[in-house]
Amino acid sequence: MPEEDLVDIKFRLYDGSDIGPFRYSSASTIEMLKERIVSEWPKGKTVVPKVANEIKLINFGKILENNKTVGQCRAPFGELTGGVMVMHVVVQPSQTKTKAGFATCHQKTQKVWTLDCWIALNTQLTLLICKVALEED
Repeated sequence: MPEEDLVDIKFRLYDGSDIGPFRYSSASTIEMLKERIVSEWPKGKTVVPKVANEIKLINFGKILENNKTVGQCRAPFGELTGGVMVMHVVVQPSQTKTKAGFATCHQKTQKVWTLDCWIALNTQLTLLICKVALEED
């Protein structure tokens, strides 16, 4: 595999620590990266993803789709030679727990507003992602 088809990527976690860097082919999918993150997740963290679907990867301000490749997620203006791409990791626990937790309240009020927020902080980026949903009977 030619050297230019390989990309070094490290993953920045919610507390500012990193996983990696690891070298990937440009043809590797985002789903493959997420599976590697789950397997390499550091011990002792308060938030731990159980499966790849609980992870959101953010690169250049965009949430990356599982079917995209590393080559498709590169910056449009290029990268520094020999540089390492940094992707930010946000853990979103499975929605089954959240929905079960709101079941009693939902029955009493008929409508439930839920707000899920994740904050990724480091010295270069402060990112707040919020999802608001209205669930109706």
